Amino acid sequence: MTPDMSDVTRARNGRPVHHWRRDVVELAALFTAVAVADAVANLIGHGPDGPALLVISAAVLLATAGFHIWWARRHGHAPPTNDTDARPPLPEVQQAGPSGADAEAMAGATALWRMRTTVKDEPGSLAALCSALAGLRVDILSLQTHPLAEGTVDEFLLRAPEALAASEITRAVAHAAGTGTWIERGDAHDLVDAPTRVLGLATRTALDAAELPLALRQLLGRCTIRSLPAPAESAPVEGALEDTLMRLRAPEGGVITVERPYLPFTPTEFARARALVELDARLGPRIPRSQDVLTLPEGNDITVRRADEDDLSAATAMHERCSPRALSMRYHGPVGDADRYLKHLLSPRFGRTLAAQTASGRLVGLGHLLWDGDETEIALLIEDDWQRRGIGSELLRRLVAMAVETGCENVYAVTQSSNTGMVAAMRGLGLPLDYQIEEGTLVITAGLEPMSAKRLGECRVEAP
Repeated sequence: MTPDMSDVTRARNGRPVHHWRRDVVELAALFTAVAVADAVANLIGHGPDGPALLVISAAVLLATAGFHIWWARRHGHAPPTNDTDARPPLPEVQQAGPSGADAEAMAGATALWRMRTTVKDEPGSLAALCSALAGLRVDILSLQTHPLAEGTVDEFLLRAPEALAASEITRAVAHAAGTGTWIERGDAHDLVDAPTRVLGLATRTALDAAELPLALRQLLGRCTIRSLPAPAESAPVEGALEDTLMRLRAPEGGVITVERPYLPFTPTEFARARALVELDARLGPRIPRSQDVLTLPEGNDITVRRADEDDLSAATAMHERCSPRALSMRYHGPVGDADRYLKHLLSPRFGRTLAAQTASGRLVGLGHLLWDGDETEIALLIEDDWQRRGIGSELLRRLVAMAVETGCENVYAVTQSSNTGMVAAMRGLGLPLDYQIEEGTLVITAGLEPMSAKRLGECRVEAP
């Protein structure tokens, strides 16, 4: 409980000091008032003029109350500013918050920006940077700091007026002693805070080994990720960070390289990426076991499910039943080498595979969604006796739906210009297509527009 400010003032050292003289005066006034009240009571009760004195006393009290109200309204009871440490009001031009044209600008359209800059690790450096952004009416939505040996990398999510150019923001940051500034447009996904985003990526990786490259890409932004079958000695157990390149020990013994030429990695990003890879290694091979049963036009039931390295024997047997022409259309090389690609294609480390099998468990079709650096490839192989029945189109639509879910902007298929079945299946997607032909090899690229997810969502296989 704090003492009343009418009885307490602050000394120069800031500690409360009680006025003992004021207390003595108030105590004396109290005793005097009691004595006067007793005398008046005796006079009114025993004197002949008691009623008259009572009326006079009431009139005096009313007059006193009226005078007190008049005095209070004229002079007020606000304590002096030097007694309460209150600050005088700011002039109108110094009032906080936007006003006039600035308020109208703030109420207009805004844009999200992701920005990273390096400042000196000393008091006041971040405050100067924030003041420079505030001068442009830029709102800081989130901030992450990455301490380095020299300086600190600050990563911002900003909301700025739509008309404000990126060059104006970077110029203001440079004037505030920010160096190595990088900035690009953000989106609604950036509004998710870093811990929540990392936990979500860890959950996806735990459910599906094929999610690791995608999780790393979403964690680190635009980057190129490759899995190399290099000896384990080429990457230390704890990994290696080299400016814009990080190397991580892959669970199967190879090396995962992550490259981002436009922006160096920070130790914090390296630690997060290494934690995801270690989680993947501890959990071992795994894929979702969901499956769908489809009925073909002639009445046969086909099961579509995820496939992995456990299906290597069944996939090899399907190769043996396929004609040389079917294999050459798929692998674009010597037919005898087709079996060598299967282990790579079925590994969740390099993408996702869908298998179509009959009620007896015989594989009759394989569809692959392969992570190829920054791009995504799709490929199909259908056993000869099961072609022209809609299996390839169904697998293709499901693969493209998976690509949409993972945030891919486009997918491409490499085939031969004489492969009319693959061309027809790609055209059946209803997506914008780009054709590139070179020496008989046809590359078909499908753009995955935002509406593609809505059109293809009903055809997807459940995936985390």
